[in-house]
Amino acid sequence: MTDELRARLRALPSFPAELPVFDPDAAPAEPEPLFLEWLDAAVRAGVLAPHAATLATDDDGGPSARVVILKDVDGTGWAIATPDDSRPGRAMAASGVAALGFFWPALGRQVRVEGEVRRADAAEAAADFLARPVEARATALVGRPAPVLAGDAEYAAARAAARTRVEADPGLVPASWALWRVVPSTVEFWQAAHDRAHLRLRYRREGASWMRERLWP
Repeated sequence: MTDELRARLRALPSFPAELPVFDPDAAPAEPEPLFLEWLDAAVRAGVLAPHAATLATDDDGGPSARVVILKDVDGTGWAIATPDDSRPGRAMAASGVAALGFFWPALGRQVRVEGEVRRADAAEAAADFLARPVEARATALVGRPAPVLAGDAEYAAARAAARTRVEADPGLVPASWALWRVVPSTVEFWQAAHDRAHLRLRYRREGASWMRERLWP
């Protein structure tokens, strides 16, 4: 990295001029309502892909992260989807744990979700898959005969074949498609402050209830 680029990066603003107010003492007793409130605020603020989350997993190859789309949040957990034969799918099936990270820079907010992973039943996974656009379903149906793609022509042919399968059978669902729920043991809410005295509130599960804890910035 050049000195000029390094200086330019340091000069970039980290947060918007105005930040929302967050009062941890007024937070609800459980994390889901607060998360949904923050998600709705991100939607209203025009944050691009506010439902995108970084999914972190660990396997024999080490830690790995990728961005996925949040499908639902309720008392059963934070729902995401990825095939069971993908790297994160294999990692979650083997370890039984995962973490999600949400970042909404326009509001200076982050949310971290960590906990156990449970796979939803086949009917729920099928409903999720069939709700996807046709092009997305075709992409998910493309076979992967080897880890490394030989070239664009190979992929184009495989995708065209998958699109034909989707059009011929609109109800087709690959057996590998999986819907996963991260059932949190901790959920942390982070609100930025211009003076860097950031606010951190963590919910920690204790049995059937939640403990709320303020964390050091």
